[in-house]
Amino acid sequence: MNCVNSRVEIEDTIKKSRFVGVIIPCQTESEAIQHLNQKYQQHANASHIAFAYRIKSTTGIITRFHDAGEPSGTAGRPIFQYLEGHDLINLICLVIRYYGGIKLGAGGLTRAYGNTAKKTIENSTINKFVEYTQVKFKLHYNQMQNFEYQLAKLKGTIIKKEFSENINLLVKIPTINSNTLTSLFTT
Repeated sequence: MNCVNSRVEIEDTIKKSRFVGVIIPCQTESEAIQHLNQKYQQHANASHIAFAYRIKSTTGIITRFHDAGEPSGTAGRPIFQYLEGHDLINLICLVIRYYGGIKLGAGGLTRAYGNTAKKTIENSTINKFVEYTQVKFKLHYNQMQNFEYQLAKLKGTIIKKEFSENINLLVKIPTINSNTLTSLFTT
């Protein structure tokens, strides 16, 4: 699985219609819907705002796509197919159309929406998806230096520190490395 780290926006003109492609990384379905609503407000004069998203959740990958009033299967599905083809998750891809007065037909619409999504993906920095987990640790003060060294080596970060008789930590670490760290330092 792959993901993008930053927002990307491109523009294209096809037979006088203006197409704006946008990719926005998001972690939850509600975050994707929030970004979609922002684009509806930002592009209130757009003819159509078609979209597709793929979000990894605890129950699997949530997928949605919408044609936004274009003929069925000509807008949302082509966008979705490019996301799925690149095995992209945790993002929403929108294609915003401002109608230019020339009808494109079903095939033309499918190509226009699909190619805009494709160009947006091509302009994105794609990275392998790394799943993270949060783990709590209780350490003695003399363990802290070694812990920080091992945590950095395993690409983890400290989210929260509490100092008392011991040090209580909440760390975020790639799931594949969590057992290694846990075996070095009992939780």
